[in-house]
Amino acid sequence: MKKRRKHDAGKKARVAIEAVKGERTLNELAGVYGVHPTQIGLWKKTLTEGASSLFSGKTERNQKKMNEEREQLYRRIGELTMEVEYLKKKLGLC
Repeated sequence: MKKRRKHDAGKKARVAIEAVKGERTLNELAGVYGVHPTQIGLWKKTLTEGASSLFSGKTERNQKKMNEEREQLYRRIGELTMEVEYLKKKLGLC
């Protein structure tokens, strides 16, 4: 049984962009990069379908949401730290 290979995002992007350009066939690209033509087709499809999200502003919304979640988590960490310190003091562990 063959071991599955993992390709980094950079290689996937390069191959997908070349496939979109159409200068070579999928079989030619498969020979050059050592990847199955079906896999190249999937990467090309992912690239073409996902390209519109790059310009939709979703990344800004996602970043804002992540920042809000991070602030909530830091706030909760602060609350829990204070509770631990209070309990240590009450139990005489400090």
